[in-house]
This record gives sequence, C-alpha cells and structure tokens, in this order.
Amino acid sequence: MSKRYSIFLTALFCAFLGGMALLSLLLPKESFSELENRYLQKAPTLSLSAIESGKFMEEAEDYVSDHMAGRDLWVALKAWSERLSGKGENEGVYFGKDDTLLNQVSDPDETQLSQAMDFLNLLAEQSPVPTYFGVIPTSAAIWQDRLPEGAPTADEESVIRELAGESRAQTVDIYGALAAHAEEDIYYRTDHHWTSLGAFYGANAILSAMGREPLDLADYTPITVSDSFYGTIFSTSGVRWVPPDSIEVYVTEDGVSVTSYPKGEPEPGKLYDASYLTKKNQYAYFLGGNQPLCVVRSEKPGAEGRLLLVRDSYADSLTPFLTERFREIHLIDLRYYRASLQDYIRENGIDEIMVLYGYSSFTTDRNLFLLAK
Repeated sequence: MSKRYSIFLTALFCAFLGGMALLSLLLPKESFSELENRYLQKAPTLSLSAIESGKFMEEAEDYVSDHMAGRDLWVALKAWSERLSGKGENEGVYFGKDDTLLNQVSDPDETQLSQAMDFLNLLAEQSPVPTYFGVIPTSAAIWQDRLPEGAPTADEESVIRELAGESRAQTVDIYGALAAHAEEDIYYRTDHHWTSLGAFYGANAILSAMGREPLDLADYTPITVSDSFYGTIFSTSGVRWVPPDSIEVYVTEDGVSVTSYPKGEPEPGKLYDASYLTKKNQYAYFLGGNQPLCVVRSEKPGAEGRLLLVRDSYADSLTPFLTERFREIHLIDLRYYRASLQDYIRENGIDEIMVLYGYSSFTTDRNLFLLAK
C-alpha cells in the first residue's frame, strides 16, 4: 500500500468520523426509543464531583452512544455481524431455534435471595389469610432445547425448588405447570413474558393450589388481536431478522370492570386497552401496563372472594383468567406501591394473597422488603 493511498484512507476515515459527529450533533435529540422501549441518556451535567467520580464520562459515553446518527442501523449491523461470525448471542440475548430470542439468565445473588424469602415469610406469618407464592421461570428455562448448544444460563428449576422449600407460604408449582406444556407456544419468541396460553396454564396451577375449580381450555376460542408484536428481548438484542409475535386473548371483558390507580387516585381502567396495539409496548394491551394498584371486579358466574395479587407484569395477562373465579382481584406492584400491605389486607377484606413474580424479577427486585411492611 502506497503512502499516498494510506493518507487517503486515513483522511476518508477521519472525514467519516467527523461527519458522523457533526450529524449526530445537529440532529434533533429524542428522549425515548420506541424500538428499544427505553428512555435515552440525557446530556450529562458538568460538575467537579461528577468528573472526580467518573460519572460525567460514563454519562457522556452513554449520551453519545444513544444519540449517534443511524444508531438503530448500527445496532442491527452489530447483531448481524455476531450472527455471521458464528456467535449465538448478542447483548445478553441468545439466537435460539425457531426464531426464538432467549435472555441469558445469571445465577442469583444468594444473600439478596435469602433476604427476599425472609420478607415473604414475614408476610405469610403476619397475614390473617392464606398466602401463596409462585415463581414463573423464564423461557430460557422451559425452552432449553431452543438454546444454542452449550449456551450457559442459570439452573432456574433448582433455584425455584429451593425457594419452595424455604417458603412458609403455600407454594404453587408454576414451573411444573409450564414444563408440562413446553412444546406449546407458552412464551413469546421476542418478549420475556408468557403468552396468554402460558398464563392459562399458570392460572390453573394457582387455582388448583387454592382448591378452586380449574379452567377448561376447550371452553375458550382464542382471538388474535395483534400479529405485529415485537417485545423487550427483541428491543435489546439488536436482532431484526425474526418475525413478530401474535397476541391472543381468551377471556371476554363481559361482566368485568377495572379501576386503576396510576397516580394514587382512582381512574376508570380497562381489562384490555386496544390503544397500545398501535404502540411499541403492545403487551401493555393487558390492563394498560405498569401501575401501582389496580382493582379488577368480576360478575362472572362462579366468581367469588377477594384476591390480593402482589406481582410483576406477568400478572397482566394472567388476570383475565382469574376473573373467572374471583369476584375481586387487587393487583399491587411493589415497584410503585409504598403503603402497608397489612393495612390494605384489613381495609379491603382480602380473602387470599398470591405473591407471583417472574424469576428474573424475584431474584433481583430491591423492593421486596415491602412485603413485610
């Protein structure tokens, strides 16, 4: 390679970098990425303390990365390059069989997990009504046969069995209920949640543990409300070659009313909010997405009793099935709800409590201390 050609390539590369920097600087800045379903890094605040701690440089690097011109294209190209190089993973997401994206799940922090169980057991001991506990495994645990060969992931079954042994609440075997139907579409391929079919099997596991009559799948005709759903795993993976998921519903809204408390005050809610089907976060179609408190009332035949469901977002698609057996379902999300659970139980005449979390949420959530409040 001649010296002149080397200079030309260097100049071309510098011009490209300068052009990208200028374009990134001039383009309007977005605060939220619909594709990745997250808020983007804001411009860092310059201060002596931020410089000394390294926070300024960290935030500056994230800001440049988040607002680079053509960022979505570069993210997709990186995922393609990983795939073409023979790798089965990108950004902590495995490229699974059958166009399935699976999160890599880390082993839990034993100390944090032990504390979480202590809080759960305090709830079970203090509550005047029966308390139940269940952990929903990730798709990587149930669909292990779809993982790339040799792909490491946590032994969720062992952890869940261990938690069941430590629990003073009555445990619900969600893992076994889902594993028995592992050949079915019980999780979304592009999202971490279970599908409505998976939620059906989860609901029956809960109802059986509570001594209530299980539901019959033959009584339902699923209706597809979306065939263009790309979920959270798709958003973080950079993968853009897999087809979308479909969202189905089994239970009608007839005889069901919903009261939501997004800001502490009651507002009319919906069991199914169709407005979200035109947005990126289509899973929020169920109950309208994350909120501190939501009360669902059912007038369906055979529905009786009041259930307190302390939960994460998996419960959103589970709740329609529970309306078939419970007159009231009170959903509390401890990420946003700070009041006393014991006070809520007494004031609202709760008959049974169900603590239900996805595996990743239960093993990492720092808000579980509120179970004992």
